[in-house]
Amino acid sequence: MIGYSSYILCTSPRSGSTLLCKLLAATGVSGHPGSYFHEPSQEDWLEDLNVDVVPGENEQATLRRIFAAAIEKGTRGKGPFGLRLQRHSFDFFMKQLACLHPGPSSDLARLEAVFGNTLFIHLTRTDKVEQAVSFVRAEQSGLWHRAPDGTELERLSEPREPHYDAHEIRACYHRFTRFESDWQAWFESQRIAPLRITYDALSADPQATLRLVLKHLGLKETAADGVVPGVAKLADATSADWVSRFRLELELQQS
Repeated sequence: MIGYSSYILCTSPRSGSTLLCKLLAATGVSGHPGSYFHEPSQEDWLEDLNVDVVPGENEQATLRRIFAAAIEKGTRGKGPFGLRLQRHSFDFFMKQLACLHPGPSSDLARLEAVFGNTLFIHLTRTDKVEQAVSFVRAEQSGLWHRAPDGTELERLSEPREPHYDAHEIRACYHRFTRFESDWQAWFESQRIAPLRITYDALSADPQATLRLVLKHLGLKETAADGVVPGVAKLADATSADWVSRFRLELELQQS
């Protein structure tokens, strides 16, 4: 089994990445994966990672400290470094890597110059209508994640009553479809064969998916024993209704 010093979860919003990251962190052996480079802004990276601004420091030196802080936070002495990389953050992230390591000629070489031997995991939600509906509802309601006991885990705005918005759902549907093709094109250009995981498989059997990832990382699958999901599904009857309405609209457009 290949030994990995890091893994990158290549994904897009509302694909189950929060669930998978929490499962991996709970094992105690697979690091503490997170979106350490979520915003396309070096200033936000500095703030989020608690890295001080050093007046007069050149950009490469600043980036070295930023990536060192992220690796420390993403491992916490408990296994490989885990990174969740959303597609909308990808281009800016790779530009910063090119600045830090201008020598290597490929994205893969630059990534491994920073993170070492890396396992790439492609987590995708095959049903892009459901993904789009999930995203729009989260944005409208402000609630992004709920714990299994019903308490809120992540809220980004005050509660609002969600409403069906075909225009927004359509925009998200096309955006997530494009993200999917962008990831696939990048894997092919870098000759990467990622571990592929679907939202459906993850949500149906979280522990089996966790064991699969641990196995590919070369870690003991028994670390998954006793680990339970820390995130509950938000989809409900309203979500199902929106999905049905939008599927009908798509069919009418394509007929």
